[in-house]
Amino acid sequence: MIIWRIVRNKYVAATLIFLLFFLFLGENNVMVTHKLKREVSELNKEAKLIRQGIEQDSIAAVSLIDNPDAIETYGREHYYMKRQDEDIFIVKE
Repeated sequence: MIIWRIVRNKYVAATLIFLLFFLFLGENNVMVTHKLKREVSELNKEAKLIRQGIEQDSIAAVSLIDNPDAIETYGREHYYMKRQDEDIFIVKE
């Protein structure tokens, strides 16, 4: 009975309807907001990983420009290049 008297008050009823709409039914409800925050967090992590990859590639590019032996090593490791008198065996795990 006491709860019914409180809810019958027009200000309390209006406040409850307002809260219900914005917490659960509206376009930017709690669940959507939580999902978007999680997605932003994942995208920030991905951006951090991409920045780290760019830094590593930049360091590798500088070493390739400065060192001719590094160019040969890079070609052998990534493109399976070989000399005339060599055989290459590729072992994949």
